Amino acid sequence: MLLLHGWPYDIHAFAEVAPRLAAAGHRVVIPYLRGYGPTRFRSSRTPRNGQQAALSMDAIAFLDALQIQRAIVAGFDWGARTADILAAIWPERCKALVSVSGYLIGSQQASRAPLPPSAELQWWYQFYFATERGRAGYAANTEAFNRLIWTLASPKWAFDDATFARTAKSFANPDHVDIVIHNYRWRLGLADGESKYDALEAQLAASPPITIPAITLEGDANGAPHPMPLAYAGKFDGPYAHRLVTGGVGHNLPQEAPMAFVQAILDVARL
Repeated sequence: MLLLHGWPYDIHAFAEVAPRLAAAGHRVVIPYLRGYGPTRFRSSRTPRNGQQAALSMDAIAFLDALQIQRAIVAGFDWGARTADILAAIWPERCKALVSVSGYLIGSQQASRAPLPPSAELQWWYQFYFATERGRAGYAANTEAFNRLIWTLASPKWAFDDATFARTAKSFANPDHVDIVIHNYRWRLGLADGESKYDALEAQLAASPPITIPAITLEGDANGAPHPMPLAYAGKFDGPYAHRLVTGGVGHNLPQEAPMAFVQAILDVARL
């Protein structure tokens, strides 16, 4: 089982999920995203690229390195997008999918379309990151910024200082700021991607369907921007179910509601 975290979180989002899956007899692998924790680029000349294609190719390379031919893929936030891409483009590598907030594959063209003002307001940090002031602000205040995102995205999650500090160590990575800024600028078409990913991005821009068994999840108190389930249900052409997780569960669903996340992973293989 391949579990993928998002921004601004890290592998500890699955701290209560992984032991339960392992106890059920499964092998669980949880990589840091590029720009988090101990990850490092081999060359200073390599672009610090956060586009969706680059992150998905990282996941495929990770599976290849571990000689894992097929896995159940699951994630949230950036990790859900990556899991969706693996399921859509490489279904032969994926037994099944669990995706928080559903179908998150996007394109630069789609991101250029303006949203209603209330929706644009939710993306305030994306527009902040589009400026050099935003880059400097995020670099200078990374922990404070990300703690604010945790609070806004999960308004009913009473996480303590130790829980946040455990993850905040991952943000000290020397490439973290560059990866985050590039990710959001690329989405708006304000930063170039790498040409080697052009063909893959063209496939993703066509919103490819997901045909493998899938369960999507949503917390009832998710304060982060996210699509409504009816908007993406048609993207799933295989066995599919959607679950609303109640009880004040926000954006970081695996850490806030680990049992619901575990159950979805155990159930999806039986769809």
